[in-house]
Amino acid sequence: MSKAAVIAGSSGLVGGELLHQLCASKAFHQVTLLVRRPSGFIHAKVKEVIVDFDHMEQYAAAISGDVFFSCLGSTRKKTPDKRHYYQIDHDYPLSMARIASANGMPQFHIISAVGANVRSSNFYLKMKGETDRDIAALPFQSVHIYRPSFLDGPREERRLLERIGVALLRLVRPLMTGSLRQYRSIEAKKVAAAMIAQALAGVPGVHYYAAGTIEQIAKDAAVR
Repeated sequence: MSKAAVIAGSSGLVGGELLHQLCASKAFHQVTLLVRRPSGFIHAKVKEVIVDFDHMEQYAAAISGDVFFSCLGSTRKKTPDKRHYYQIDHDYPLSMARIASANGMPQFHIISAVGANVRSSNFYLKMKGETDRDIAALPFQSVHIYRPSFLDGPREERRLLERIGVALLRLVRPLMTGSLRQYRSIEAKKVAAAMIAQALAGVPGVHYYAAGTIEQIAKDAAVR
């Protein structure tokens, strides 16, 4: 049977790729987008719900279906206040996960980051680790946590130095083997493809995926 999905963060790099791939997939018949403002995206499968992420309990009815994909997140550049940054990257996903779990959604998938660790001295990595920990503790049938390194793909805003950095990462990527493999850049479309593949696989339990594993899952899915 085809599935119904919910996406938070569909305007981001991975979220946008995920949205397009879900719309193209015969395995999904409905995609609900939780957004702050109208996106302008129109598709027969898509239902858009304008929400206030500070009061997600008011939109609990929209958080239902088979799979929740959390691609919500910010950056220190966009959100210099640490308290607000933590709210976006930890509190919002956890709030939605709690509602999804209470509503009986079986699967929760979330984009984390390489190096996420609750014991890290780095604010960002500690925050991501705490988000992973708190969501993994909820009673879903399965939780899938993706920990890519630098995400490669078409961004709305990209400065010259960032473009140079992306080009350099692409050059050194083949040299990053062994323990360095997890730090390879990865295309956002491959992360999205891996998320969909794992959603369809329906493997129970809590699962963590580094960049190399994400890439292999996407590759395997492409040849099926």
